[in-house]
Amino acid sequence: MIVGSVRVRMLVRHSRSLKDKRQVVRSIVDKMRANWNVSVSEVDEHDHLQLFVLGIAQVGRETHVVRQNLLDLVDHLRRHPIAEFVDYELDLY
Repeated sequence: MIVGSVRVRMLVRHSRSLKDKRQVVRSIVDKMRANWNVSVSEVDEHDHLQLFVLGIAQVGRETHVVRQNLLDLVDHLRRHPIAEFVDYELDLY
């Protein structure tokens, strides 16, 4: 069993309140849960007005499949129209 995890930092520059930021985060999380076979949650920077960190995990049988799926997800997040991609960390166990 292979467990892959990604920690993604993103920025919502136009956010002026936690409500603005959470609206964007909720939209991203809901779409990822619906369209990708992953678990996802906001894991850090909860009180920051513009920055958020998502923790994303996937379990699979083959390392290259899990790695590629998570990298595809990162590429998808890089192109998000509202949230600006900052960086990511990928780990496989």
